[in-house]
Amino acid sequence: MAPPCAIVIFGSTGDLTQRKLLPALFELARHGRMPDRCALVGFARGETDDAAMRARMRQAAAEAVGPGGLDGAAWERFSTTLHACPGAYDDPASFARLKATLDRLDVEHGTQGNRLFYLAIPPSSYAPVVRNLGAAGLVPRGSGRAATGWTRVIIEKPFGHDLASATALNTEISGALSEDQIYRIDHYLGKETVQNIIVLRFGNGIFEPIWNRRYVDRVQITMAETIGIGSRGRFYEEAGAMRDIVQNHLLQVMALVAMEPPVSFDADTVRDEKAKVFKAIRPIPLEEVDRHAVRAQYGPGTVGGAAATGYRGESNVAPDSVTETYVALRLMVDSWRWAGVPFYLRTGKRMPKTLTEVAIRFTRIPHLLFRDLPEEQQRPNELVLRLQPDEGISLSFGAKVPGADLEIRPVTMDFSYAKSFGAEPTPAYERLILDAMKGDASLFIRADGVRETWSVVQPILDAWAARGKAPIPVYPAGSWGPAEADDLMARDHRRWRNT
Repeated sequence: MAPPCAIVIFGSTGDLTQRKLLPALFELARHGRMPDRCALVGFARGETDDAAMRARMRQAAAEAVGPGGLDGAAWERFSTTLHACPGAYDDPASFARLKATLDRLDVEHGTQGNRLFYLAIPPSSYAPVVRNLGAAGLVPRGSGRAATGWTRVIIEKPFGHDLASATALNTEISGALSEDQIYRIDHYLGKETVQNIIVLRFGNGIFEPIWNRRYVDRVQITMAETIGIGSRGRFYEEAGAMRDIVQNHLLQVMALVAMEPPVSFDADTVRDEKAKVFKAIRPIPLEEVDRHAVRAQYGPGTVGGAAATGYRGESNVAPDSVTETYVALRLMVDSWRWAGVPFYLRTGKRMPKTLTEVAIRFTRIPHLLFRDLPEEQQRPNELVLRLQPDEGISLSFGAKVPGADLEIRPVTMDFSYAKSFGAEPTPAYERLILDAMKGDASLFIRADGVRETWSVVQPILDAWAARGKAPIPVYPAGSWGPAEADDLMARDHRRWRNT
């Protein structure tokens, strides 16, 4: 259970709060993980009073629960913690009212001056909100790790639009907050299977000895979605797949796969090892971008038997747009453990399947005893970590088919969270919000991690920007991406794992 605290959600009338944050907080309360002494404050221009906020939040919770129906008794208990605070992000007077509200709730709910501020707002409002929090005396510097009277601030992605803007934002925010107060959230790091990468590697004696260049041929990380951009045309025109997915989600997962064993699991030690991975990624020269990076855009096609429009046909997308909806990267980590092992990262929308996975392909056996058998019977071993939708782990190996003839067939040992534990994994936002309340920053991103991940992708973004409106490859919706991505792998005599 988390300690007593007040949680302030900036952007409480927004989509993220309604779909993710409020349901996560309610589920934590329903399962007894929220503190008994707690207050939840919604801060937004559209808030009016407690009753209206509670009614709106009840509807959001009911929609999140679905057909099973809302637990009425649990909701009534939880709703007494909800309070509205109307205000504007750039208005100092609003923050004075917020301070008065929190001081009052400290007495009414016994929250002991512990405060968690969640910035579920557009990135352009991050700096003004943090400045006003500081000016109002709401974030005493250096209180992130205090036993009581602590203040912490959760900041959603995207954290910057490029290396320069991320650096400027870090500088701006660090003017009011110390690093131990800043919790940069990436919900992918809250997924059970992402966390299980650490347990799999360092909690089992059979994996860590072979987790290196001697036994691993390549690592492939894929995040594929069947959906298009939907109503996010304006956002995607500014972001694209590189900024939306690769710079944060995929590079963070890659760091967990590639990092060295930490000496302990405290937040800074784990994040130190992740930062070393980012720094070890070999820079891609501008003139070699095409050999290591592919971008593309989905065109018209068929997904799941239904016709799908192309990206340029989506609402709020320019008819001559060259924004990428697909990215494939070949990255090398120049470290003792991974020298010579390529890491292939890819993400795409309008793919044949929705899945996120890490596939670790091991090297072939050095002496082929079974050289007379067809090649397809002698596949190398592969360890696959499924992050979604069926979270679990599988390991493939060759086994003899029963019978008089020698025939080898690939078989799989499979682990599923739902089947093995009889329950679905804890949703990411529940885990991450609870960690922030408890002061555990292990799954949050530090300033140097933000800087280093932007440094990895910035040369690629610069090379693409220099080409202006030059055409980019187009792949049919429902396919696994452009031929150029296949060529990227073929140059290394490898192929994508398309399931």
